[in-house]
Amino acid sequence: MLEWRRGRRARRNTGLAKLLAWRLAFGLLAGIASSAHALSGASMVQAPLGPPTVPILANQANAATPRQHGQPAPQADDAMAPSEPGAAKVRVSRPAHMPFYVATKGALTLYLFGTLHVGDPADYPAEQPFRQPIIDALRAASCVAFELSPDDLVVSQDDVARYGMCSYACLPRLLPADMWAKIVRRMRGNPAGLAVIRKTRPWLAAMLIETYDSLSAGLQAEYGSEPQLENLYVGRIIGLETRDEQIAAFAGLTLAEQREMLAQDLRQAPADNVSDVRILHALWRAGDADAMANWQARQSAKLARSPTLSRRIDDRIVYQRSERFVARMLLLAEPNRPIFVAIGALHLGGPNGVLALLRDRGFDVVPR
Repeated sequence: MLEWRRGRRARRNTGLAKLLAWRLAFGLLAGIASSAHALSGASMVQAPLGPPTVPILANQANAATPRQHGQPAPQADDAMAPSEPGAAKVRVSRPAHMPFYVATKGALTLYLFGTLHVGDPADYPAEQPFRQPIIDALRAASCVAFELSPDDLVVSQDDVARYGMCSYACLPRLLPADMWAKIVRRMRGNPAGLAVIRKTRPWLAAMLIETYDSLSAGLQAEYGSEPQLENLYVGRIIGLETRDEQIAAFAGLTLAEQREMLAQDLRQAPADNVSDVRILHALWRAGDADAMANWQARQSAKLARSPTLSRRIDDRIVYQRSERFVARMLLLAEPNRPIFVAIGALHLGGPNGVLALLRDRGFDVVPR
């Protein structure tokens, strides 16, 4: 059963701390786009509610089997729907393809969905927000696992303030003078945003700079994958890491690593960062996790000021967390009780990604 309750969860995301909590909880590498005023405390743009249908229930009886490997998958474009003889054909939007894989080992099954933390309304058509194999997998799943549970997400906004903010203008003291001057020039015309950034630590300033630049890409946080799945799935949703583990991955970066992280975000002009967000979105729509990982690796190499520090950052906030996700998946996995795992798509692909880690552990992993 399906019920498309578009925007229900997104309405809770208001203010700087909440916006950054979503960003922390669902990954660093994609920009959060919501409202041009969200970072200065104004309410986010709210998405209209979609048409009511029926909710997906966990382990729904008589669920259809997900599409087998090798069968043609629906494309992320419009198609002509069948109609009565002589009637005009009706154009029906199809959902984006999106990265989706099935990992099996004996009686263990893991459905692996690569999320993007921002999106466009066209990614999730009201008639069918996800491809049928994804919907079938949600029906068959005993539970859904995000990076962070929805309950922890609500509380994690306090962690962002506690570990990322200062009570005074600390950022100018933590950066070289030339880097701070670059931020001031970058934020010209946005005094409210600059006032917020002054009181952040460098790792959080980097995320804010990414977010400001990403607002112009036309993507919105309420159309990110996680809130859309949460609006659709009626069942148990758990987290693969704790709040403390997640915040430590970012707040535990050394000052040199935090500066490198911020320098990379300042390396390109805002228009170039916007272009990168759109490229990542297009790759995600195509549904190839390895292509996304390869693109991200090239970008990291291009933007790195210090390749050594850049590799250490990626290791801490991407690869070590991917290892943890796999370990938690295997602890949760039970014979004949599939789990639907939805994590940032950039955790899936590449030689150190979740798909490769599962193959190393004897799983057969195929795209659907």
